[in-house]
Amino acid sequence: MPVARRARGALRVCGADMAAHCINDVITTGADPLLLLDYVASSRVEVEEVADLVDGAAEVCRAAGVALVGGETAEMPDVYRDGELDFAAACVGIVDREAVIDGSRVRAGDVVVGLPSAGVHANGFTLVRRVLEEEDYDGEDLLAPTSLYLEDVRRLRNRAKAFAHVTGGGIAGNLSRVVPAGLEAEIDWDAWPRPRVFEWLARHVDEEELRRVFNLGIGYCAVLEDPGDDLAIGRIVAA
Repeated sequence: MPVARRARGALRVCGADMAAHCINDVITTGADPLLLLDYVASSRVEVEEVADLVDGAAEVCRAAGVALVGGETAEMPDVYRDGELDFAAACVGIVDREAVIDGSRVRAGDVVVGLPSAGVHANGFTLVRRVLEEEDYDGEDLLAPTSLYLEDVRRLRNRAKAFAHVTGGGIAGNLSRVVPAGLEAEIDWDAWPRPRVFEWLARHVDEEELRRVFNLGIGYCAVLEDPGDDLAIGRIVAA
């Protein structure tokens, strides 16, 4: 996705996407995110491009109360081709051992609730680029940055038995990483409206692959005993 966003002149959005993606991963454990480190490399460093990336990441970090402590900027003409840009980041958080949320308390009958995505987020762009060769798409939900779920997670974590950041592997694939052996998430795929970008993708990709690759409008999941007012999208059942 960074390649697509650079081509469309939205590196600031790419920086925001990277920061939110990393923070969302860390908080699945119940941790509070503390700091973010970034890495930028290219054949020739363009100061304005690096500034756009860092500004986007810094905006998300400020919203999350996370320190952007810097990282490394590398110019490597023997490694990267002209026009290539590599941007990576890592987030560090902290959680008390007894407060770790790891899915071990998940039981059959628990409810899966879903938090909406802004669109495709950061996964599946190999397939997206292939579809773009067949049909163009100009909706904002294609390149919208990954939503930051920190406040939602903090609201739910006293009740949550597991969290899943829906990235590569889709909803079911990411839930399977936090559900104990012998159990699985049974998803009601009609429980929420899908953003328009997935209607476009569905014209070129079959439903099974859509579910396996994309978030389909649900960017984060929590497993709870009682969904309360949150959107229930499935249940935990015996495998």
